[in-house]
Amino acid sequence: MNSQASDKQAVVFGLGAVVLWSTVATAFNLSLDFVTPLTLVTLASVTSWLFLGGILVISGDLRRLSEITASEWLRLLALGLINPTLYYFLLFGAYAKLPAQEAMAINYTWGLVLPLLAVPLLGQALQRRDIGCAAVSYCGVFVIATRGDVLSFELSDPTGVGLAMSSTVLWALYWIGNTRINTPPIQGLFIGFTSATAVLLTIAWFTGSLINLPWQALAGGLYIGFFEMGLSFILWLKAMKLTQNTARISTLIFLSPPLSLILIWAILDEVIRGSTLVGLAMILAGLAMQHWQRPTDSSV
Repeated sequence: MNSQASDKQAVVFGLGAVVLWSTVATAFNLSLDFVTPLTLVTLASVTSWLFLGGILVISGDLRRLSEITASEWLRLLALGLINPTLYYFLLFGAYAKLPAQEAMAINYTWGLVLPLLAVPLLGQALQRRDIGCAAVSYCGVFVIATRGDVLSFELSDPTGVGLAMSSTVLWALYWIGNTRINTPPIQGLFIGFTSATAVLLTIAWFTGSLINLPWQALAGGLYIGFFEMGLSFILWLKAMKLTQNTARISTLIFLSPPLSLILIWAILDEVIRGSTLVGLAMILAGLAMQHWQRPTDSSV
């Protein structure tokens, strides 16, 4: 396959992942009308674990798990307690408290948290532009959290905003933890979901939270586990593997927030607030500035 054809396929796979990511805010909100955040993350995690396991069986890579070192297994199992266990528990909690448009927008700030945490955890230098990008984006979060009444300094739902912000920290920590992992991505994700599934099913056993669930809860867990946690990850990996221009494919991510807002408006019938549009624009501006920052920026 020539590079041009390969890049075209990469765009198709990348767009497929972005479209799936764009549906999840709506799926989260619909599902949480019928189930608690803890039960939803349990259903989704089990689904994704089975999906990833199936991929490994089909590809013949399941037997390769025995080749992974014990120390690597332990790190991957520990990462599974961050994602999906704690990350999605907090994220679903945020969606249960906030309108989908607000929880979705705040969640995108994890990309700003990553370089900030990389300073103490990875010893990386903090660029001046990173500070500026974070300032712009977090001003956008403040606009959303106050629903435009910025002079009041009163958050619309402090608990919901706190859960959403905490989830971004966990997601950034998860990816920082992955920088020291050498296991192939799908195998690593499967091992992480193994620990998550074991912990979540144990909690469900003692609490009885999986008994007599409505079909909407089961459908939501299956959808999120298969499409958001599983298939979208596979599609994105495929896109990154095929492309000759990683930066161009990564810019497709910026399509997800506006597509999510359209679905939230069309399916959930949420009135999209002006404060959400302004705040989201500021968040995306900060992320875009970070994405295209020059390597010559001075550090602090």
